[in-house]
Amino acid sequence: MGPAGPTTATRMDKFTRQMLAETGLLGMVGKAERGPAAIDAIREFGAVYLMAVGGAAYLVAKAIHGSRLIAFEDLGMEAIYEFDVRDMPVTVAVDSKGTSVHQTGPAEWQRRIAGIPILQRRQ
Repeated sequence: MGPAGPTTATRMDKFTRQMLAETGLLGMVGKAERGPAAIDAIREFGAVYLMAVGGAAYLVAKAIHGSRLIAFEDLGMEAIYEFDVRDMPVTVAVDSKGTSVHQTGPAEWQRRIAGIPILQRRQ
């Protein structure tokens, strides 16, 4: 396997339900947040969405110890593969219950920083 850089997943949102329904796909890897339709499909099918850091194709590829083409070979890099992975540097961005870190993360950090006093300039 060569470099395995993540793609911006939002452009795949309109295909997510169909892919999950027709392929048995368990998880997807990308680098951007997912929209409501994709999150609903992920929840419905009990799948997960894993987020990798853009530009980390070398690190992601090192975690792939084997691959098998599943579908859409003619799409090249956009084809669907089954990977044997170990210690892949990804984060669960949408879990099987539809919880998205793109929604919970900002809310959590707003809560955490709310109590930090604002430093004011001396006059």
